[in-house]
Amino acid sequence: APDLKTCKAYISVLGDEKAQQDTLKGLTSAEGYIRRELARTVNMRNTPEIRFILDQSIEYGVNISRKIDEVTGNSENGAEE
Repeated sequence: APDLKTCKAYISVLGDEKAQQDTLKGLTSAEGYIRRELARTVNMRNTPEIRFILDQSIEYGVNISRKIDEVTGNSENGAEE
């Protein structure tokens, strides 16, 4: 945010849906501690409120890469026959 009162932290979790939700739940419960440590170490007028947001772009990229490997692997095997 322009006023630096909120901070969005995008996180990636490799694992299933339960692992992602557990990680978000853990980070959300530790938000107060993280904010205190941030206030202690960074000299700012206001310590921002931290919001953790699940970023699935890495998982999406891995999925696309797998699909490309499947297609190129299948086309190479089909050409040899």
